[in-house]
Amino acid sequence: MRQFVIKSFETIVWIFGALVAAAGVIIGLMAVANGQAQGILFIIGGPLYAILLMGMFFIAISISDNTRRTAEAVEKLAARGQ
Repeated sequence: MRQFVIKSFETIVWIFGALVAAAGVIIGLMAVANGQAQGILFIIGGPLYAILLMGMFFIAISISDNTRRTAEAVEKLAARGQ
């Protein structure tokens, strides 16, 4: 059940990141089409923001995965030592 929740969260992070990046590009293109030069910042900044946001979530997911693997390794070592 725990792995299902983590995998589901990972999928949600991918979807959310794609939506944030797409929204930034679309809003930027709309701004440029209206003659606003700052739309270029949205075109560049939207995907960068999505990458940073997704990176933070994936760091949290990897910390959880590393903690689980470390606990399993310690349990194996403890069982071997008895």
